[in-house]
Amino acid sequence: MSQIPWLEDDLEFPELSSALEDPDGLLAAGGDLSIPRLIKAYQNGIFPWFNDDQPIMWWSPNPRCVLFPEKVHISKSLRKKLNKNIFTVTFNKNFEQVIYQCAISREATTGTWITDEMQEAYIALHEQGVAHSVEVWMNDELVGGLYGLALGRCFFGESMFSAATDASKVAFVYLCNQLREWGYAIIDCQVENPHLFTLGAENIQRTDFQTILEDNIHKKPEPHEWFFNWRWVKGP
Repeated sequence: MSQIPWLEDDLEFPELSSALEDPDGLLAAGGDLSIPRLIKAYQNGIFPWFNDDQPIMWWSPNPRCVLFPEKVHISKSLRKKLNKNIFTVTFNKNFEQVIYQCAISREATTGTWITDEMQEAYIALHEQGVAHSVEVWMNDELVGGLYGLALGRCFFGESMFSAATDASKVAFVYLCNQLREWGYAIIDCQVENPHLFTLGAENIQRTDFQTILEDNIHKKPEPHEWFFNWRWVKGP
């Protein structure tokens, strides 16, 4: 693997164009997970991703997987499930449990990058009003959810989990509907996967992603609160 810059105490990151092609998007290593550094990273299209036995590694892949809230795709089967109102969905009701469930669900399959250090960092972001969660409940049991960061008119999705069929998709659809109403421009999905593509995600070039961030990261969305319960309105 080619040499990459090592981050020190300052918050500056290398230019995104210097990110490696193999592994795709690896930009730098080192630094810390402090709130200022994390916010600076996301504002510039960079995110941390590493395992317990690795230093902190910072990424900006090309292409970038994103979803525009107004383009979310709801399949017929998913819409039928939503119309049955078998789920209750909340926002910011239990951030810590959502990130914990995301971590253990990854650990049980491919291994997790949501280390204890990462959990502590994102809980701190949540306490500062930057990171948010969506919870999906069935019979008062948490069965799905997701979490991410909201900066300007951009939402940066981090992870999701599902302990009931389609629960994570339900969380994502609810999130998209609210972000659209609030005037958000984009959801960063980071890296493509089939699950996201079924919901309407797409790949765009990193330069296009940078342009969208520059246009929206410092603009305010419509005034809104993150903590509330949400009921699905039946549709066709």
